[in-house]
Amino acid sequence: MSEEPIAGRYELIEEIESGGMGAVWRGYDAVLDRQVAVKLIRPDKIDSLEQAEIFAKRFQREARVTARIRHHGVPQVYDAVLDRSYDRVYLVMELVQGFSLRSFINPSTPLPVTWAAAMAAQISTVLSHAHAVPVVHRDLKPDNLLVTGEGAVKVLDFGIAAIVGKNVTRLTKVGETLGTSQYMAPEQVRNIKVTPRSDLYALGCILHELLCGHPLFDGGTDFELWQQHASAPPRPLRELRADVPLELERLVLDLLKKNPEKRPRDAYAVYERLLPFLPVPGSQPPPADGRSLGVPDPTMMYRRPNAPFRGDTSSVVPTSAPADTDQPAVAPETGLHDAIKAAIKHSRALLNEERYAQAAHVLREVITRAADALGAESPQLLTLRKRWAAVLVLGGRFGQALPEFDALTAAYVRTAGPASPDALQCRHQAANCRAELGQSTVALKEFREVLDRIRTAEGDASDTALELRRSIGVLLLAEGDTDAASEILEPLYADLCLVYGPEHEDTQEVVDILAHLRLDED
Repeated sequence: MSEEPIAGRYELIEEIESGGMGAVWRGYDAVLDRQVAVKLIRPDKIDSLEQAEIFAKRFQREARVTARIRHHGVPQVYDAVLDRSYDRVYLVMELVQGFSLRSFINPSTPLPVTWAAAMAAQISTVLSHAHAVPVVHRDLKPDNLLVTGEGAVKVLDFGIAAIVGKNVTRLTKVGETLGTSQYMAPEQVRNIKVTPRSDLYALGCILHELLCGHPLFDGGTDFELWQQHASAPPRPLRELRADVPLELERLVLDLLKKNPEKRPRDAYAVYERLLPFLPVPGSQPPPADGRSLGVPDPTMMYRRPNAPFRGDTSSVVPTSAPADTDQPAVAPETGLHDAIKAAIKHSRALLNEERYAQAAHVLREVITRAADALGAESPQLLTLRKRWAAVLVLGGRFGQALPEFDALTAAYVRTAGPASPDALQCRHQAANCRAELGQSTVALKEFREVLDRIRTAEGDASDTALELRRSIGVLLLAEGDTDAASEILEPLYADLCLVYGPEHEDTQEVVDILAHLRLDED
């Protein structure tokens, strides 16, 4: 982590990747309590104050233009920071997690045609919005494209090349070309004006590679690749893969025209030509033909457009099968105990500052590490997971906490029994999450079942029982069942007076609820 936060608020947590233009860090926004991506851009050497001022103006202009691309396929730009020495600049952006398009490319298992078309169509949509700004990407390639778990394609690094330099020769001083050799349009190679159709050429290279598993050209050096892009004819796809539809092959060849004016007129035209190869809404995915791709399905965006959000179940730590007690326990890795103690201490300090998102991330990291060493249902790991889920609740992330509390309940039922305090506590927390998410009927059922077990073990006036009775009464009231709510809350008030006293805040809260009930009855 950096000693001084950038602009007084953005902390650098860990480096995600590094390249010639700079590095990408996972960061934390201390003001808005969220993780961010921080792109540290190292400009060309600045030899004078005049050059520094020119660079600063260019940076501000390009950052503003990039921020104007309003599309879900482009990570949002949150902030742009230029340090006082002009030595480096930072773009603070939405943190996106997903699979690089590179991981979809395999010569031995070419992608289904619908998958390749769906990716290209999503990229076309993003380009159409960017080019309307206008912003040209200049360096479109599989490494700058991510597919999220929902199958959405994200186009990264818009405007980065433009911020660092305007043409190839300006960048030779730091050993970088403006663009990547395997995907550079002929006009980029020749250092002629780059236009939106230059991005379309790169898209043609990518679509060709997605469909056949091999790059368009395979020159041994950058210079050889540049020559091929400038003058070598592309090989038709159907010579490499017979099942590629003829019209899709023609589209790729049109995208790869050497003369920009002979390519499709814009990204929208490309999208229209891809439409026949996209699945229709409501259709089922095709058979996988025995392949296990292990990556998200990019056709989901078309088969289930604007599908409701189910919640982030990916946050749940995978649970293993019930442990075999005859097997020896796995020895914890060296330093794990200290790492767990440090993570708990760090998360507590963050919670004291109300930095819930960062506290949750600290715990999640050590949980992932501990799961491999301890086993998914070891008592120590389950305790850590409970702590993490509780932090999610404190941060208002009920949709993420709910599946974890459900998973924990199941784990404790297996390891300690359904009436164990840990199992009941996790069921109680799961019910609270459901109530917050508006799942009143299921929450009421769960509250009542937990209360029945608590009454058997602790009686009707324990702290937990009193809390559960209040939750049931409030939920009944929210559903409009005032008679049932009164039957719960009237005796609850009497018990609260006995246990906590009439002036206690919990007692006074029930007093206020009952007062409103009586007003409604009048």
